[in-house]
Amino acid sequence: MVDSNMIYFAKTGEGLTQKLYLNPRMANRHGFICGATGTGKTVTLKVLAESFSKMGVPVFLSDVKGDLSGMIKPGADSESMQKRIARFGLEEDFEYQAFPSVFYDIYGRKGTPLRTTISEMGPHLLAQCLGLNDTQADVLSVVFKIADDQELLLLDTKDLKAMLTWVGDNIADFEMEYGHIAKATITTIVRAIVALEAEGGDQFFGEPAIDITDFFNKDLDGKGYINILDSETLINKPRLYTAFMLYLLSELFEVLPEVGDPEKPKMVFFFDEAHLLFNSASPVLMQKIEQVVKLIRSKGVGVYFVTQSPGDIPNSIMAQLSNKIEHALRAYTPQERKALRAAADAFRENPAFDTTELLQQLGVGEAIVSMLDNGGVPMIAEHAYILPPESYMGMITDVERAAAISASNMNEKYSEMVDPESAYEIILQRRQKLTEEEEAQKAAELEAKEAEKAEKEAAKQAEKEAKEAAKQAEKEAKEAEKAAKAAEKEEQKKKDAVSGGVKQVLSSGAGTVGREVGKAVGGTFGGTFGKKLGSNVGAQLGRSILGTLFKLFK
Repeated sequence: MVDSNMIYFAKTGEGLTQKLYLNPRMANRHGFICGATGTGKTVTLKVLAESFSKMGVPVFLSDVKGDLSGMIKPGADSESMQKRIARFGLEEDFEYQAFPSVFYDIYGRKGTPLRTTISEMGPHLLAQCLGLNDTQADVLSVVFKIADDQELLLLDTKDLKAMLTWVGDNIADFEMEYGHIAKATITTIVRAIVALEAEGGDQFFGEPAIDITDFFNKDLDGKGYINILDSETLINKPRLYTAFMLYLLSELFEVLPEVGDPEKPKMVFFFDEAHLLFNSASPVLMQKIEQVVKLIRSKGVGVYFVTQSPGDIPNSIMAQLSNKIEHALRAYTPQERKALRAAADAFRENPAFDTTELLQQLGVGEAIVSMLDNGGVPMIAEHAYILPPESYMGMITDVERAAAISASNMNEKYSEMVDPESAYEIILQRRQKLTEEEEAQKAAELEAKEAEKAEKEAAKQAEKEAKEAAKQAEKEAKEAEKAAKAAEKEEQKKKDAVSGGVKQVLSSGAGTVGREVGKAVGGTFGGTFGKKLGSNVGAQLGRSILGTLFKLFK
């Protein structure tokens, strides 16, 4: 409730006569709501959220069990509620009413889809979300740097996987400028992204990304909107839940201007199941959380951690939480008793009660509280009774939720995911271009090989034909030579035949002529004997002379 511009949330004292307030000027000094299960933390959270909304301060909170959805409709009157109202003396001031609320759901089932982009999440938070070790986180940061240098947008998980694969396939091109990148590490990161997609992470990363300023809306009556993130499913994915909530805080820090200590906060952020934020956080992430919590105060944002035990919150963070609301704690083990004493020691002692004992005896809806006074000094511990909420206690129906979602302007703005050209599409185009170039090169090489083969075949055929032609020519030459020899032989044979005949004729004729001449000469000089001698000598001489002449004319 709001009373005199103060957040009136509880009463204390004999007969509940004293009002307890949270000063809006000190609300950005952060705080916590702790207590065992069933002690009334949700009621306290609702009362504070409703009060901030009435003051025009928007609220962001996570709904782990679904019972915060009742803020969207007025509370239901009952006998027990009437008794509570009377007990606090609220008959004149209490009014059942609804509060302007927007439902969000990373998975888009119980609210408007809530998304961010890979680039906006950044490598450090994403590494936490993926559960990467330091070496893998460093490689992821290098991949982000390469994407920035090459102006490749990383919007969704397929963009990041494509970028990682591209770097892995071209490690040699990047190592000289960016250092050693192990392909096995790239593969491990890709595997972690696939596991995150299996948890629904692919629905969380994409466009349109949430505009953080949409959380600062007010309704026509000036009430701040209560932005409710359905976390019933998300809470089972602690890394994603933690990374997202811390991302929102980081974005708020980046977007909001410095305001110091305003009259009332710009926004109040309730981080339910806060132990999930710290259980698996690396030293680097813890340093980031501590830095954000310290510095975001100056941006006018109050952060309130809701958890079962103050021991869930590291001391460095607890030191930043000035507004304390501690419901009942259970202390059955030595560790729990130690946590109990630590919780009691965090309060300024009130001589009216033993804080350690009272923390174990508090009933449902009771708490020990300590707020900052006007000077920013913690007040002494008070035994408080938390006021009842004015909105509906419990879960709304699916029909009521669906109607509220469809009526929201945010749903119209963010319901449909879009997929603009980003790293995935550009890298796919690069791969297609390389493939086309490789195919063109292979085709050219194949064509060159075919041409070379055809040339070799032609040369081989020409050589074969030349050999066959030479062989044929040689054969024809041999046959011609053979024919010529045969003709020559035949001609010679004819000549020899003619020559022999002529020779024989001439020889015979020459012998006859010679004989007759010799006979005549011999008869003149020698009578009968002379004839005979002259005949033989003449014949021989005739044949000799004609033989010589024949040789000359042959």
